Amino acid sequence: MRTRLAIRANALLERHFPERRLFLRSDNDTRFIRLKPATQLIAFSGSAAVVAWTIIATAVLLMDSIGSGNFREQAKRDQRIYQSRLNGMADERDMRAEEALAAQERFNTALAQISVMQSQLLEAETRLREAETGLGVVQSTLRRTMKERDTARSEATVLSSQIDSDGAAMPGTVAAATNEQALDFMTNALALTAAERDQVTADAEDALSHADELAHQVAMLHDQNDQIFRQLEEAMTVSIKPLDKMFRSAGMNTDRIIEQVRRGYSGQGGPLSPISLSTMGEEPSLDASRANRILNQLDRLNLYRIAAEKAPFAVPVKASYRFTSSFGYRNDPKNGSRRMHSGVDFAGPVGTPLYSTGDGVVTHAGWQSGYGRLVKIEHQFGIETRYAHLSKLRVKVGQRVSRGDRIGDMGASGRVTGPHLHYEVRVGGQAVNPMTYIKAANNVF
Repeated sequence: MRTRLAIRANALLERHFPERRLFLRSDNDTRFIRLKPATQLIAFSGSAAVVAWTIIATAVLLMDSIGSGNFREQAKRDQRIYQSRLNGMADERDMRAEEALAAQERFNTALAQISVMQSQLLEAETRLREAETGLGVVQSTLRRTMKERDTARSEATVLSSQIDSDGAAMPGTVAAATNEQALDFMTNALALTAAERDQVTADAEDALSHADELAHQVAMLHDQNDQIFRQLEEAMTVSIKPLDKMFRSAGMNTDRIIEQVRRGYSGQGGPLSPISLSTMGEEPSLDASRANRILNQLDRLNLYRIAAEKAPFAVPVKASYRFTSSFGYRNDPKNGSRRMHSGVDFAGPVGTPLYSTGDGVVTHAGWQSGYGRLVKIEHQFGIETRYAHLSKLRVKVGQRVSRGDRIGDMGASGRVTGPHLHYEVRVGGQAVNPMTYIKAANNVF
């Protein structure tokens, strides 16, 4: 059975692959190699397999090349999109910085206007006191003149009575002479009295006219003072409200902060002194009360400004960066476990300058496990900021820094996956979200 199958298979193969002989001739001999149908089939199958493999491999390589080109194009497109987003974020950051500078300029302009208005207010108060003093002098002069007029009239009446009585007792020529002299004296006295009366009347009319003018000036001064007070009160409201909102948005007690700053600066000028006007035992006037309220608000504004410099209301990176991780629980980038992230991450190139976000004192500048190169700054109000994974430190322990001072360079020291800044804010030793302070100051600085 097997022989028959073999014979049939061999006959089938001979149709397509007849037996061939390959002659090999040399100088001395001639040999041949017999190529059976099965051998030819194996050679043909091998050649076909090699050709097929070559075609498939070429196709795979060609497809891989095409796919790689597509991947490269996609990567380039992603890179361009990412770069445009970075440029957009940088433009937005620059715009926010310009808005902060404009707000600071408006704040300085408001302070200058408040100073000018305060000077005008003091000058108006001085003119008002001078006008009141002049009015009092005129009224006193008028009363004295009227009293002198009444005294002259009384003396003239007494003198006339004496002349009448003396004239009745004197005889003849002596009485007539005496009466004539008395009449001349009386006439002169009456003329003098009439002249004094006319002068007193004219002085009284002038005094009344001057009093009306002074009253009008006093009314104008009151209106001007009221306008100055309204502008000052509006300026104080516009200036203090954003600062008060900023501190409250950051969860800070404004009254406690103001009191703490006032205690710290009481020996360097402290709050402004209230206006003190003599009231002669009476209650302070409405203008004096309004002026004292404005001065208290101005003092509060100044204390807010000092407090804002000492709290971390700023971004530690001014160059282009990418916000890569927020505050709170997240998957650990090293092992994937769920862990608390006690700060925020700003990614950027190694060497990117880093700046202090508020006034304070450096309490640590060196290596700390996990953090790498770390800078700690202690601020007022129990606040501490931390700047981790630095490539270079630019401050020392005990050094005082101000907001905007360069404290180090961005790096990848410690437990990281790439160069970035790990930024923390701690209040009373407890980590809080730094973005609370950064967002609170967006509409102020």
